[in-house]
Amino acid sequence: MTTVAQKRKPYFGLTGGWLTFWITVACATDMTLFGYDQGVFSGVVITQDFLVSHDLVGPTKTTALSTVTAIYDIGCFFGALVAFTIGERLGRKNAILLGTTIMAVGAILQTSSFSLAQMFVGINTATAPIWQTETSQTKWRGKLVILDMMMNIAGFCLVNWINYGLSFAGGSVAWRFPLAFQFFFFFILWSTTPWLPESPRWLLAHGKEEEAIEVLSCLEAKPIDDPVVITQRNEIAFSIQYERQNAVRWRDLLKKDKKNDTKTLRRIFLGVGSQFMQQFGGINIMSYYMPTVLTKSVGLPEKMARLLSACNAVSYLFFSGIAVLLIERMGRRGLMLLSTFGQFVCFLVITVLLRYSATSDNGSVYGNASVAFFFLYYGAFGIGMLGVPWLYPTEINSLPMRTKGAAAATATDWITNFIVVEITPIGIQSIGWKFWIVWTVSNAVFLPILYFFYPETANRSLEDLDAYYRTNPSLIVTGDPDAICRKRPQKYIEREDEEFERTAVSKGVMPVEAAEHVEWTEAERQR
Repeated sequence: MTTVAQKRKPYFGLTGGWLTFWITVACATDMTLFGYDQGVFSGVVITQDFLVSHDLVGPTKTTALSTVTAIYDIGCFFGALVAFTIGERLGRKNAILLGTTIMAVGAILQTSSFSLAQMFVGINTATAPIWQTETSQTKWRGKLVILDMMMNIAGFCLVNWINYGLSFAGGSVAWRFPLAFQFFFFFILWSTTPWLPESPRWLLAHGKEEEAIEVLSCLEAKPIDDPVVITQRNEIAFSIQYERQNAVRWRDLLKKDKKNDTKTLRRIFLGVGSQFMQQFGGINIMSYYMPTVLTKSVGLPEKMARLLSACNAVSYLFFSGIAVLLIERMGRRGLMLLSTFGQFVCFLVITVLLRYSATSDNGSVYGNASVAFFFLYYGAFGIGMLGVPWLYPTEINSLPMRTKGAAAATATDWITNFIVVEITPIGIQSIGWKFWIVWTVSNAVFLPILYFFYPETANRSLEDLDAYYRTNPSLIVTGDPDAICRKRPQKYIEREDEEFERTAVSKGVMPVEAAEHVEWTEAERQR
């Protein structure tokens, strides 16, 4: 097998960092498209030509308008269910290509149907983070997935400025052009995804060992018989074998069965819960309706609302970039806790200010002051709850359940997204400033849930997490240092060192005597 990679030169000869770079380009483009599709609604739903064309003008049309906007999320929910049911059979790459193609067909039809093109973005958002996670070295995994989510905000930022610029043009171009611009992202995905490597974990799970070893070799830029490559292959294969031997059927997940000692159901709920908390933290009140909120709750003119929404998207992008620097230093738990606390404070202040705005003679002063906390809310969300809930399900779930677990989390994201988007216009119109109390309370409730029940996944290999759950850990994690520490637990480092030594000795790379005294560097441990 040594000459296979040399003769074929797969992936245009790219290896190591460059190969990871192009996988990141594809995944980041996918998430940029996701952010673009989310942001495009905020401008479209206040474009007069769109409202008139679809008979959505007038106070009696509030429910219809919220449903038109929210139906996007229902489509994404069903797209995630498609990934849930057939994603593991398709593989990471093919699932993304399927979703992209269906979205493109829908985009062609958008001149007559508003939300078809986005219906299957759910397939891509359920799959791209898994593909990125399973092809990244441990030391880069968190940063790259958060970078993908930063590009999600770049897409959101881009479409906000497009919406603002085209608001001066008027007519149907103000909403048709932003929808047609999706093809820019489709073409990037079609031109990169087909030639990039499949996940080595998916390949091994489906009996394609030779191809999996070749992919690991290329990702590590090492020969296929290198101890690092062989050790990775062995660890992945062990996790696959263990999970299959201890696998449970879906209907058995609710039963108390000693066979289910990998805590499959608990891990699924943790991933699903992270997405639930992301949505009921209130972000898509802002993403979908920021101009609407600024005009109806704060009382700003439409053009000013559009401009502030676009400026806010830039600050949102900035704070999402900070998350790339913090994700490994603070860990997943730390960032989610910090982010949720910031959201709670912002909503608390917004609620108070909008209450006085609605009841005071000088209400515009309080309304204008609340705008600053809308901006700060985006900053709080951007540094943590933006990206971590997409990363966490791909790390916490076991290998056989990773696709299904991530798809379940993504489906939860979209169905809760639908609920938030559906009730927001009605809530703002019906109960005014009291609507914001809901989001203040929800963020307050999430803080103890994150603190007591969510283990850390930073600086651990995916196989480390499988090993952790094989020890039958407590539901409450705060008393277990291995569960909450940001650094990789020493016992996993020692286990990996032993595996390196066994592999090196078996391959004749070093004698037994030398293996007993070898100390592996951190760079060699992190894959």
